[in-house]
Amino acid sequence: MTIFHISCLFFLLSPVVHGYAVSDIRSWCSQTPNPEPCEHVLAEKPNYGSMKHKHDFINALLKVTLHQAEDAETNTRGFGPKCHNNHEKTAWSDCLQLYEYTVQRINMTVDPHKKCSQVEMQTWLSTALTNLETCKVGFQELGVGDYLLPLMNNNVSSLISNTLAMNKGRKSSNYEPRYQNGFPTWVNRGDRKLLQSSSPASQANAVVAQDGSGGYKTIGAAVAAAKSGGGRYVIYVKAGTYNENVQIKSSNIMLVGDGIGKTIITGSKSVGGGSTSFGSATMGVDGDRFIGRDFTVKNTAGPQNEQAVALRSSSDLSVFYQCSFEGYQDTLYVLSNRQFYKSCNIYGTVDFIFGNAAVVLQNCNIYARDPPNKTNTITAQGRTDPNQNTGISIHNSRVSAASSLNGVKTYLGRPWKQYSRTVFLKTYLDGIVNPAGWLPWSGNFALNTLYYGEYMNTGPGSSTANRVNWKGYHVITSATEAAKFTPGSFIAGGSWLPGTGVPWTSGL
Repeated sequence: MTIFHISCLFFLLSPVVHGYAVSDIRSWCSQTPNPEPCEHVLAEKPNYGSMKHKHDFINALLKVTLHQAEDAETNTRGFGPKCHNNHEKTAWSDCLQLYEYTVQRINMTVDPHKKCSQVEMQTWLSTALTNLETCKVGFQELGVGDYLLPLMNNNVSSLISNTLAMNKGRKSSNYEPRYQNGFPTWVNRGDRKLLQSSSPASQANAVVAQDGSGGYKTIGAAVAAAKSGGGRYVIYVKAGTYNENVQIKSSNIMLVGDGIGKTIITGSKSVGGGSTSFGSATMGVDGDRFIGRDFTVKNTAGPQNEQAVALRSSSDLSVFYQCSFEGYQDTLYVLSNRQFYKSCNIYGTVDFIFGNAAVVLQNCNIYARDPPNKTNTITAQGRTDPNQNTGISIHNSRVSAASSLNGVKTYLGRPWKQYSRTVFLKTYLDGIVNPAGWLPWSGNFALNTLYYGEYMNTGPGSSTANRVNWKGYHVITSATEAAKFTPGSFIAGGSWLPGTGVPWTSGL
């Protein structure tokens, strides 16, 4: 508290702080959710120009937030030697990666060489805040002391929340893309030819085959050899079972298999086995504009090993088409950014579609498996800030029982975080769905601040007559309201999905 007292005294004594009028700083910061750290950091940092207008203040706030995030990343890097055991080292290692990604995303909002739209800024700031929350969750999952977290964070979360709040009302500068032959004009001719092909594997840059008939025997080796930058880099993975944990950090990668159940990527890391949820993923995709087609990803840790992720994705503008994700608790981790899943299968038990991306699952099959505690929850959405543009939208899909499910009632979701947001639109809900529909997380936590919605669902589990009566639950009757969660609106699909070559429906 001493720092803030000194800062307040400094304001009283000085009419100008590093070129800013004190009245401007106070006036703008008072409009944010966290005015005190806002005033403090702007008083301590050098001049970023005038703050007479809202966009000036947002720019100043972005730059000072970036500086604080860079300091936090440096602090985090220095804490490695202070870890006392393997669990602390595991949680710290995740945090270091997540802070690096946070700096990258904030950097993208201030890049002088690329104009950043309001939607892009809100997306990348939402991701930055999610990364910091994910770091904290890792310490909690492994039951280790979180004494390092305040030193790592250094007001970054509060500053990101402030910028999200100020940017939310800013006029969008999104544009309607021009199209040529059904593709946005930014998609080059080579990519168009590739994405229009019914067999993109035939144009692969790298081939993976266990029998030695390709250039690589493991997916990891092919990914490591991928050239970053430039056009699409296609990796074709022939049929077979690949027992490896795959991490994809380069952008513009396309991974193509021989089909669900034919090309299988499998692993067994879990929180019960000493990993974090973040680190347990059989396949982790962090590079932007990823396209995945025709393969299966499994986590075989089993229902007793707690969180065990099959796929984790934070890839912005990413698509998964005709893929299967198979696990138990926490199967599909839609961590952050804008994602689209088309004609995919997802198998699991507890919270098996979770995270804080802006994601739409369209024409997917969702299969509930038999859980160890006799309670299934399909979703656990993780929005921590009311201004994050995130949520899970399940559209024109099907919820039913896997062959292993023995009469266990299944809930559509529960609120993992304060502003959890999930909708089911025009989806078939089998009789396995509990009449209440949704399950509390703990007592009354988030029941007034969440947003859960259902619109024109069908099937024996779709009746809303006995659903929960929470303030945040909505039976959506307006097509206009429901349309906000379709690919065209929720993830601005018209500006990027045509460039993936994957079939999709924009509206309801």
